Amino acid sequence: MSEDSKNQRPGFGSGPQRPGLGGGFGPRGMGMPVQKAKDFKGTLKRLVVYLKPYKLQLISVLITAIISTIFSIVSPKIMGKATTKLFEGLMMKFKGVPGAKIDFDYIGQIILLLIGLYILSAIFAYLQGYIMAGVAQKTVYNLRKEVEEKLNRLPLKYFDSRTHGEILSRAVNDVDNISSTLQQSLTQLITSVVTIIGVIVMMLSISPLMTLIVVVTLPLSFIVTANIAKKSQQYFKGQQKALGQLNGHVEEMYTGHKVVKVFGHEKKSIEQFEEINESLFQSGWKAQFVSGMIMPLMSFINNIGYVFVSVAGGILVTKKAIEIGDIQAFIQYARQFSQPIAQTAQIANIIQSTIASAERVFEILDETEEVPEAVEPKEIQTPQGNVNFEHVSFGYKEDELLIQDMNIEVKSGQKVAIVGPTGAGKTTLINLLMRFYELNSGQILIDGIDTRNFKRERLRSLFGMVLQDTWLFNSTIRDNIAYGKEGASEMEIVAAAKAANADHFIRTLPDGYDTVLNEEASNISQGQKQLLTIARAILANPSILILDEATSSVDTRTEVQIQKAMDYLMKGRTSFVIAHRLSTIRDADLILVMNNGSVIEKGTHQELLDKGGFYADLYNSQFTSQKSVG
Repeated sequence: MSEDSKNQRPGFGSGPQRPGLGGGFGPRGMGMPVQKAKDFKGTLKRLVVYLKPYKLQLISVLITAIISTIFSIVSPKIMGKATTKLFEGLMMKFKGVPGAKIDFDYIGQIILLLIGLYILSAIFAYLQGYIMAGVAQKTVYNLRKEVEEKLNRLPLKYFDSRTHGEILSRAVNDVDNISSTLQQSLTQLITSVVTIIGVIVMMLSISPLMTLIVVVTLPLSFIVTANIAKKSQQYFKGQQKALGQLNGHVEEMYTGHKVVKVFGHEKKSIEQFEEINESLFQSGWKAQFVSGMIMPLMSFINNIGYVFVSVAGGILVTKKAIEIGDIQAFIQYARQFSQPIAQTAQIANIIQSTIASAERVFEILDETEEVPEAVEPKEIQTPQGNVNFEHVSFGYKEDELLIQDMNIEVKSGQKVAIVGPTGAGKTTLINLLMRFYELNSGQILIDGIDTRNFKRERLRSLFGMVLQDTWLFNSTIRDNIAYGKEGASEMEIVAAAKAANADHFIRTLPDGYDTVLNEEASNISQGQKQLLTIARAILANPSILILDEATSSVDTRTEVQIQKAMDYLMKGRTSFVIAHRLSTIRDADLILVMNNGSVIEKGTHQELLDKGGFYADLYNSQFTSQKSVG
């Protein structure tokens, strides 16, 4: 299992981690190594295309963000006026000026004005969030839809060459990452930039000297932050590596816990877990401790700045260059100034990560699709099930052919067995028949029509499959059988179950046909699962069958039931049977013996035995081994 797939596997901390943007330095803040895009500008431009239809809404977001921020920025200056008026009244009383009093009417008006400004600021902030949420969700909805449609158009080789974890990570986690950034970080970036500009303007309007003091402390903050972030980055890398190892170990031990117990490796497994866990603890503790030093040190530097601001402000007040309320307002602005800068730094990291996510999503959208459908697709009104392979050549790689010049003729209703050692190409043959892969040369005909002239959906509807890996989903037994035919009636479902010898065991279950299969369908036996998949295939009533003979893990009685159900299913239909036990295919009309991707022998069971070739050796060795075991 690769390190990446362990990290990306859903359910083990694979979701996008977002820090609180109020100044904390979490996993996606200053400390964590940020995933960077290969082509930042190109990906950003492409992402902007998805936002173009919402141009008016985005302009509205910008305007509401500016208005909301301006209202919150002017408030400290107005509050300073109230402080100055209060201070002047107190000083006049202290000096004993006749008729001196505090102008509470003026202060009351200021308070009412401030309340009004804060309410307006909140309203515009709400509007901004509401509009942006709509834009973000619509954009991501369209992106998700594109990804879903694209995945449906991708060939099977795309999924064969990648882990499920990687595909899920791109289709779910990366799209969620984009959604979160559009909804949160984009508006926060606008607000932060407007706040920085607005605060600088307001500070300059109060005192250029004090503004200079605040600005001078900034480089010091950045130097401290950059050095600590650099130090913590290596610990965060170690943390992520250890987390990936731990996720992989826990998943492997959980899925294979029976094997671990059988071979008595519990102690070894626990020791391995403790070793990885200790490594994760050490890396995590150091990463969090070092990155946690950023905020206290920034606060320390900022507080020193406030001391200098207060001293300078006091001197300016004594010289009557500014009012006392302006110092209060200025300190508020100085506090407001540092926060959006920290936010902007974090958002820059998040945007880097988001563009990298977008790039990974666009890589899916740019993948080579299946060969387009036929312009004028053919239809078979009453399929017979005749199948012909004519000069078929195929290779998973262009320069490495697995199948060369294969010719097979299968007549309607025939039972064709495909035998051969592991890796001989049996499954490949089926994949070509279903057109999961495209041929390098030659053609496959069904009732005289090239499979490339059918719509894929129509072609695959001609087939029914019962595979070794039974696929049942988390729903009722009734729904699982009905999956074979849209709109199937209760009578048809029960008839299919009876034909598959499944009705009896279904009725012995507590809820009968309403029994809900769990996620792994582990609440019924392997043989019962197989019977349900046969019932589903019977209900589908296909013209051609593909059967992967999978009775090795069931008891003799269940094997007999499965064999009977399969015999019923194959009656009158063209059947391709991937055979594991050669004793079960003696009655096959045609046996194809495969080795290294080629059909090296074909004929009936007796013909092939009489030939004394590869099949005869295979059959005799299997028969001898069975006899010795018996």
